[in-house]
Amino acid sequence: MSLFSIYHNPRCSKSRQTLALLQEHGIEPEVILYLEQTPNASALKAVLAKLDIKARALLRKGEGAYKEQGLADTTLTDAHLIKMMCQFPKLIERPIVIKGNKAVLGRPPENVLALIK
Repeated sequence: MSLFSIYHNPRCSKSRQTLALLQEHGIEPEVILYLEQTPNASALKAVLAKLDIKARALLRKGEGAYKEQGLADTTLTDAHLIKMMCQFPKLIERPIVIKGNKAVLGRPPENVLALIK
């Protein structure tokens, strides 16, 4: 089992670049195709804790579901936003690379170098 995992969307260029960067460093992460294997609320809470960010910071604001579900409303709780990300996984910013208790967003892909050191 790999020490690294990546929430990956193969159709996303940044996600592909981040995976390639890991592989260039000899790392074969566990690949989580989060659009097919949608994380549950507890998994997303754990990811947010490892990223050390609030749920709103993990939202893709350009997705249709963001507008359709009224997620721009800043009074919405983290619990509600997490529920929406579970329901509409396209809302989850990608890629997310996890190593142990730490995680980074691969935007830009070079962010993962902080986990490799």
